[in-house]
Amino acid sequence: MEVNLTLVMITAGLMGCGVYLLLERSLSRVLVGLVMIGNAVSLAFLVAGGPAGRAPIVEDGVTTGISDPLPQAMVLTAIVITLATTAFVLAMAYRSWQLNGHDDVQDDVEDATVRRLALRDATSDAYQATTSDYPGDDSSGDAGQAPEDDPVVALHDERGTT
Repeated sequence: MEVNLTLVMITAGLMGCGVYLLLERSLSRVLVGLVMIGNAVSLAFLVAGGPAGRAPIVEDGVTTGISDPLPQAMVLTAIVITLATTAFVLAMAYRSWQLNGHDDVQDDVEDATVRRLALRDATSDAYQATTSDYPGDDSSGDAGQAPEDDPVVALHDERGTT
């Protein structure tokens, strides 16, 4: 089976540029990246589908030279998914523009807290909540151990934290 190298290179370029734009903080760039990835996926399906052939309708029992209809169906599905995702990101960008005057994604307050705690190597309250006062029910998952045998509790006791 022959593969059109030009289409493969265009698909790779679209996918690479789309992923690069998808990682930006501006929602308008994310939108363009999603459209580029959607087009790259559609091209990839068509390239993988093989060469063009006759319409996939069997006439008089002759099945030679018929094109595969599955890649065409997958391209239609990819177009619908890309359209829905584009509409969603466009609505988010518009709402962000209404609220903030720009479409840049802001850091969440919780993200900043997690980043600050990670830099201090601090243990969160949710991690400490994994220990239990019931025998055999500790964060190590080993049945039959007492809570004082819990490795998480022992680590906190060594550090002098509760």
